Amino acid sequence: MKIGFVGIGVMGSRMVKRLLDHGYQVNVYNRTKEKVKALVEHGAGQEESISSLAQNSDVICTCLSMPGDVLEVYQGNGGILENARPGTICIDFTSVGADTSKTIHARAIEKGMSYLDCPVSGGPEGAESGSLTIMAGGERAAIEKVFPILGVVGGTIEHLGQSGAGSIAKLMNQYLVAVHSLAVSEVMVTGSKFGLAPEQLYKILSASYGDSRILRRHMKEYVFDRQFEPGGAVKYVHKDVRLANQLLQEAGLREFTGQLAEDAYRLSTEQGLGDLDMSAVILPLEEQCGVVVKKNS
Repeated sequence: MKIGFVGIGVMGSRMVKRLLDHGYQVNVYNRTKEKVKALVEHGAGQEESISSLAQNSDVICTCLSMPGDVLEVYQGNGGILENARPGTICIDFTSVGADTSKTIHARAIEKGMSYLDCPVSGGPEGAESGSLTIMAGGERAAIEKVFPILGVVGGTIEHLGQSGAGSIAKLMNQYLVAVHSLAVSEVMVTGSKFGLAPEQLYKILSASYGDSRILRRHMKEYVFDRQFEPGGAVKYVHKDVRLANQLLQEAGLREFTGQLAEDAYRLSTEQGLGDLDMSAVILPLEEQCGVVVKKNS
């Protein structure tokens, strides 16, 4: 089974490495060719275009940045749908809106192909260890055919329903990520402003009902060390919570906490923090209050 993989970023590169290590033949394409060098040295084949990759693959995986990128890669001139063979199964690991997934799915069916929306959660560490949560939407028969591939990169794989269901589930997860991130930042900044030692406050919170994976992740891995090299970047969380908020509005909610989270991530992006880790949403709040949440001196 020949696998083509488009999008060799923080997540995609780790997924490809795992597939190679498990004996799969993987050809890769990325707009920035320098990014594929290490994978080619690890055994991947390099394609010069999306069209050639599509023509030479039985399964095509994509892991891209934005919904517009997904639409372009699949539907654009020289894209996947124009060039892949009937019977090809496409797996999109990108976080997009359900409408995007349904649009591409419908086009894929017309071409005799399968398209699965399979966004993931777990970050670079999950991609590296093969423990990602995969939220799958699309035909069960297609999922069953590629289940061994999904099992190489995912520890938890859930088929949630027809096309778009995986994307909706991922956006609900990202909604919680964004809201929790903002709440953690507000609490840590406010506690510090009133003289509480940040590490001691964190210790108490992490042993109480206020604990969360986001609290532990952000404080231990990023904020206390003032290290904001991204796992998941601010700009992507902003994109995801914006899409999630649209779903909440469509569901009938009028006021909800995600609106505040979207504003906070938009502000962080506008202030030039978009490429930093999502935990950097704390930086504008620190500036507002005149404190820095860091390790005790």
